[in-house]
Parts: sequence; C-alpha cells; structure tokens
Amino acid sequence: MNKSKHTEPLLSTQQAADLLGVSLRTVQLWVEKGALDAWKTPGGHRRVTQSSVERLLLKNQTQPVDNSVRILLAEDDELLKQLYSLQIESWGLPISLQSVTNGIAGLLKIGEWAPQILITDLQMPELDGFQMIRELKLSSRHENMKIIVVTALTDAEIATGGGLPDSVQLMRKPLLFSDLKDRLEKLLQELR
Repeated sequence: MNKSKHTEPLLSTQQAADLLGVSLRTVQLWVEKGALDAWKTPGGHRRVTQSSVERLLLKNQTQPVDNSVRILLAEDDELLKQLYSLQIESWGLPISLQSVTNGIAGLLKIGEWAPQILITDLQMPELDGFQMIRELKLSSRHENMKIIVVTALTDAEIATGGGLPDSVQLMRKPLLFSDLKDRLEKLLQELR
C-alpha cells in the first residue's frame, strides 16, 4: 500500500492485534498473506488500515445460518486431507468442514471463519501444528476452540517440539476414523 495515497485511519500491529483478539505474530502473518491491508514506515514498522481490521471483525461475527459447527482441518498430505473430508462428511453430522495445508493458512482461516473445532497434524510446512497451537493459545479469543491433534509423533518427539497444552486432545496415526467420529460426536454435544 502506498503511504502517500493513504488517508484512512491507521493502526499499529499491536493495536490491530488487540482489536482482533489475536497475537502480534498472527497480525504480522495476516499482513504478509494479504488478509490485512498494511504498509511499512521508513523505520520498518507496519501500519494496518482500520478498514481491513473492521472487515475481518465483521467476517468473524458472521455465523452460519444453519447453526452447524465449524470444523477446520489442517493437514498437508493432500490424499489424507481428502480421506478425512470424505469420512467426516459421510457421517451426516451437523458440521461445516473446511481444510488448509499448513499452519499459516490455518491461522488465516481461523481469523476469517472462526471454527469451533480444529483438527490438525503437527508436522506441516511453513508453520507447523506446534507453532499454530502456540499462536492460538496466546489469544483468549480462541480459548473455547476445541483442538484435536492427529499425529504419528511419539511422546518424546512431541515433548521435543515443545509439548501440547493440556486442553489439546491427542489422537495417534494411523487413525481409526470410528474413534475420530466418537470424539467429534462428544465435542458436538459439548458445543450445543
């Protein structure tokens, strides 16, 4: 964005983060991916347009008309992602499912769509599941989001990656889809 042509109110990245209820890093990622309009000052600081923050806030306030529970799937393996989608959608649960292939796309989609349940792998390109979960936990805005991690990593490998918060539900690969269905049905009951 060109500063000289800019006349609308601007916010610092910290002000944008406070308004959006996300971490400073999440705002920086959203700027880099184009979800928020911004430019850099000569000193290297970002300034975010107030209108782009308001636009993102409005998107987050929009709820699905059918009251379905929003589930976001973060999985970088395209075939596995398709298998998850086919299985989950075949169960006839009252859900709306979307998917992404990495943690950066996950944070962007969470900011835009506000899912109530996140199913994620830990090993993904660009921003892995560990980092994505840490970013989400920095904001109280996402404290009620249910997170299910599906991984082939051992407990030692998970600990090496920084561990997982106690609220995260862990499932192991290879995954039995019947176990995932049971877990989702319980979470759907909790969310209703």
